[in-house]
Amino acid sequence: MMTFLLGQTLMAQEIILERKAPVSQVYKEAVEAEDALPMNDLNIEFGYVLYQTEINTDTDTESGELELENVRDYAVVYMDGKLQGTLTDKGKKLAIKADPGNHTLQFYVENISRITYGPEITDNSKGLFGNVTLDGNNVQNWKMIPLNVRNYPIKDLVFEQNPGTDTPGFYQGQFDFSRPQNMYLNMTGWGMGEVWLNQRYLGAYWEEEKQQSILIPSEDLVPGKNELVIFELKNNQQKKISLSPTPIFK
Repeated sequence: MMTFLLGQTLMAQEIILERKAPVSQVYKEAVEAEDALPMNDLNIEFGYVLYQTEINTDTDTESGELELENVRDYAVVYMDGKLQGTLTDKGKKLAIKADPGNHTLQFYVENISRITYGPEITDNSKGLFGNVTLDGNNVQNWKMIPLNVRNYPIKDLVFEQNPGTDTPGFYQGQFDFSRPQNMYLNMTGWGMGEVWLNQRYLGAYWEEEKQQSILIPSEDLVPGKNELVIFELKNNQQKKISLSPTPIFK
């Protein structure tokens, strides 16, 4: 952890995220079905759902094209715990790489918001639904697991040493702060997720947004040790983050 001072003004502070809790700790009850079901059918209004299935890749190829009929609003794709890429309703094709054989295919899907205007207002389905194909073949037999990210008690998460693996999870770090003032958490390099400070929810972030920082009000910082927890869905090699006295834009 490093702090740089100019006069009496805090310029930057680096926070080491020493521990991690796997996303499996916030799994809710799974639903199984032949076809992927929209979040509406899972009674999920907002948040995240993990869509998971087993596939068999062709013995003559090490890659294939994955295509979705519908994904709303954003999906992070993993194969055997390794990040493959992201999909949106404007980009529903993805080349995946895997050795021939059996594999676990996972889509972590977030419903970013509800449609409140325009011609699609009557078709407000969210999540992953419709046909999912790999090299033109239907992918079926899905397990759908809602993730209780936003409302899970942070104090109940069990953290271990941060292994720097690809899988989604909760990252935890501590830092000292002696002069409470408004600060910004610099999310540059992070993908998509949520943030808590001292077990209090701060907000969400997404790498596609212009603003790449989250405001930390001075009243949320305490003299002495502060605990930061970040849920990250995509860029899971992170082991540090920094505070800034000004907002960050890209």
